[in-house]
Amino acid sequence: MFDLGGYEGQWSSDIFAMYGCTIHVFEPVPQYADIIARRFSQNTKVHLHRFGLSNETRSSLISLEGDKSSIFRIGTLEIRLIKASSFLDENLIRKIDLMKINIEGAEYDLLEHLVSSGWIEKIGNLQVQFHDFAPNAHERMKTIQRNLSRTHFLTYEYPFVWENWKIKGDSKMGDLGRDSA
Repeated sequence: MFDLGGYEGQWSSDIFAMYGCTIHVFEPVPQYADIIARRFSQNTKVHLHRFGLSNETRSSLISLEGDKSSIFRIGTLEIRLIKASSFLDENLIRKIDLMKINIEGAEYDLLEHLVSSGWIEKIGNLQVQFHDFAPNAHERMKTIQRNLSRTHFLTYEYPFVWENWKIKGDSKMGDLGRDSA
């Protein structure tokens, strides 16, 4: 399981309590990453990454606004973003049963990259929160949804709140078994 936008780790904690699966939490804001590190310090199945995943490797400025921290607001803290396909390939990730994306506007670049790189086909379930303040948010969301519908089907949608996409036709994907990532 991948938790993008881990904030303080509550979502990962809830998922781990239910499934006991391997979790990769991505949180680029040091003060929030420190909370996650303390929270899971005794849990060898939860792996903290102190950067965000994106469409390219770069630095960016992020605002510090709790769970609303975003690179699309006036930022004061420099964070590191890593190209998602490079991270996945370099770490020999073969599939992801569940990817939660709540990254305050940066989901568009990331999802466009996951689609264009083909990595989207290795994600069993994709839970995403689209944000309407990112540039061209409505149009980009509709395009991403059209592209996702080629490989996944929509299981629920609350526009600009949460939606979930499940991979089509692979009964092996999407099972959050104990040895899954």
